[in-house]
Amino acid sequence: MTTKRVLIIDDDPGICKIVQIALKALTKWEVWTANSGCQGAELAQALHPDAILLDVMMPGMDGLSTLTALKTNPETCPIPVIFLTAKANMQDYCKNQAIAGMILKPFKASDLLQQIRSLLDWQE
Repeated sequence: MTTKRVLIIDDDPGICKIVQIALKALTKWEVWTANSGCQGAELAQALHPDAILLDVMMPGMDGLSTLTALKTNPETCPIPVIFLTAKANMQDYCKNQAIAGMILKPFKASDLLQQIRSLLDWQE
């Protein structure tokens, strides 16, 4: 079984750190972080993660713009993206977009792993 690789794109360093620590404590996954949409898109192209957790509300290049950049790039298009957001009204938007799902903030770190596995159908 190969080690999963996850990229977290969120402008809040605290969220990035919490998610990174939670996933690394519970799995053997490689977890990278980016603090902007632009940096995240560049890292996704360079690292080819197995999944991306993407914040929607970020300054500059927001999550929707980042998603567009990821899905229009042939190298990053196949990577499943999960929105990690406080915007509960994104549910309808998510149904019409090429994303794997949505995890609402605030979230319980203990539930995060199961939510990711469920959305991506990852069995371990």
